[in-house]
Amino acid sequence: MRQANVIGPIIVAIGVIVAAMAFAVVTTLLETADSATDMRLQRGEAALAAEAEARKALEAEVAGLRADLARLREDMSLLANRAPAPAVQESSAPVVFQDPAGADPSLPDEDFETQPEEGMTEAMKLAKTRFNKGITQPRNSTMKEILGEPRDSYSTACQQVTNERLKGQMETRTVGPITVTMLKPALDSLERVLARLKAEEPDIYKAIGTAGAFCARFIRGSTTAVSNHSWGTAIDLTLAGELDPFADGGTQAGLVVLADYFNKEGWYWGAAYNREDSMHFEVGEETLRAWVAEGKL
Repeated sequence: MRQANVIGPIIVAIGVIVAAMAFAVVTTLLETADSATDMRLQRGEAALAAEAEARKALEAEVAGLRADLARLREDMSLLANRAPAPAVQESSAPVVFQDPAGADPSLPDEDFETQPEEGMTEAMKLAKTRFNKGITQPRNSTMKEILGEPRDSYSTACQQVTNERLKGQMETRTVGPITVTMLKPALDSLERVLARLKAEEPDIYKAIGTAGAFCARFIRGSTTAVSNHSWGTAIDLTLAGELDPFADGGTQAGLVVLADYFNKEGWYWGAAYNREDSMHFEVGEETLRAWVAEGKL
């Protein structure tokens, strides 16, 4: 009888212990499950964040490609009125920049004065809006302020500089495939342009020639405006021996490429003149003033 009385409490005690153990096991399992769920959620959130970043990068890349496509369409429009440039010759003799006396007065030149007689072509509009950003064509007053008067009198024929200070800042130098007389800082800048062009666009580099650089004279057709060629800060370029036609509203493909290189060096492209002159490049006013500030002039 006493034994039966003892067994009952023992069974109850064992039941309590088993229940406690079961509770502990269940609690542990639940905590483990919660932890695993949290880890899965964190991993999921990280994966979503990575996907979001990747999507942003792709969207930025797509936007860049669309911008490149728009620029290419502009270039195609710019070149639509012009046949491709002639094939590049493998070799050509160096050309000295020279505009001899008695040169054809119909040759193109920078234009300060003349307004277009007809509406601008699409090519001219694109040149005016896309190129020469932050670059100003120097007026005669600016050139005289910075460099002085090249000489006392001018004609439409090339003449020598008589200003001794300006003459001392001029130099004749072989730059890439051409030999040219220009202002020394302009020659340094031209060397940088052609060095980058040779590395990145070797076919265009090989094709480059000149139709003139330093030449102290009036602008063609003017008796008052002095050409910026007079200060040795302007250059006219040819491609494969071909001169881009003046004021035809189109331009050689290689000159469009060159415009980007010259713009990066602070040169102004003549395609944006009132009378389009795509072969003409000249040092911008901002660049000239920077050279003065740096002690180069």
